[in-house]
Amino acid sequence: MTGMWRLGPGTLVGSAAFDLFPIHAVCVVVPKAGELKKISDIGVWLVELFWSFWAYVWLYIILEVWTPNVVTIWEALLTVLQFGLLLIHAYAQDKRWPYLSLPLTRSERPKEWVPEEAIRHDKNEYDEHSETIPIGEDENWNIVDNFSIHSVDRKAYQEVPGSEDAAETSHKIKNPHVFQLWKEQFVDALMLETPASRKLNNKGLWLASMFWQLLLVPWKLLFACVPPYHIAHGWIAFICSLLFISGIAYIVTKLTDLISCVTGINAYVIAFTALASGTSWPDLVASKIAAERQLTADSAIANIICSNSVNIYVGIGIPWLIDTAYNFIVYREALHIQNAEGLSFSLLVFFCTSVGCIGVLVLRRLTLGAELGGPRIWAWITFVYFMLLWIIFVVLSSLKVSGII
Repeated sequence: MTGMWRLGPGTLVGSAAFDLFPIHAVCVVVPKAGELKKISDIGVWLVELFWSFWAYVWLYIILEVWTPNVVTIWEALLTVLQFGLLLIHAYAQDKRWPYLSLPLTRSERPKEWVPEEAIRHDKNEYDEHSETIPIGEDENWNIVDNFSIHSVDRKAYQEVPGSEDAAETSHKIKNPHVFQLWKEQFVDALMLETPASRKLNNKGLWLASMFWQLLLVPWKLLFACVPPYHIAHGWIAFICSLLFISGIAYIVTKLTDLISCVTGINAYVIAFTALASGTSWPDLVASKIAAERQLTADSAIANIICSNSVNIYVGIGIPWLIDTAYNFIVYREALHIQNAEGLSFSLLVFFCTSVGCIGVLVLRRLTLGAELGGPRIWAWITFVYFMLLWIIFVVLSSLKVSGII
């Protein structure tokens, strides 16, 4: 049971590096020129940061100190249980529980976590709990931007231009027929021309847009099979989405093995570069949107730090627990990890470069007063610095597993 675990740990370490360096780099330059966005609760961030770094220290201890190149069932179980400790500790810090929280004051939290211009409130047309989101005629008015609405007490309505009775229209949107929505998912998946492509005057750009949409059709059709989120409060859509993503991840893993065999590139190198970047792309999008639209940097940075913790405690902990239990019951042996030496070296490089990343964030807080944004020149300098840290990690790790160093 060694071959199947070549890519898992390598992908997680590479994903951690992608989260910490490129995603931080993007979030720093996303705010408008001169706009500063800082972490409002430093205590919670420090707790999350501790458990994030400890996750990779723990991974190094398992692979190099306690049982080199081997994972036992107890090590796997402790890995999973630490995710619960992370949640309890973060919650205790947020609630300022005595003895379990750091004695740090919290900055004043904004009443609204998104700028006022992101949400237009119209009390005349709807009740005090409703908000309207104006959209264009060509846009899909079945979609609500979840990042623009954060209050659970509010109902989201969308105003359709040209409608005589906005309240009636919004009620219809709020209660659409499930099968009609499911049908529209497939119709949208087959549509090549989008509102954006219709506005392109350049023939070459229009053809490029059509070609790109054509490449996306199989994926759009695949995920159109996911039931609409209106069924069972979205739980069925959530579970189906996870199953689809797991299936795609399995296929990508097999393709990675094939590419490694054909090209001669070490599979571990592919894991912590291309595979890790692909799995971290949703984190990039989520943090970017949060950095753009929210008034503080809490959500954008917490998404990065906590994602790294979840990668180890849950992403690798649960598979290890399942596989070690199976090996123990069936074969009476522990789980052996292939290429643990290269993985340990990557962890050491990750720790060293992480210190440089966190150090710059602290320096920005002390000098500029915020982790994200600020003067354009300093934001771009920080961007380049973070990207260089990622390149250093990738190059050194690749040279190690290739036997050059």
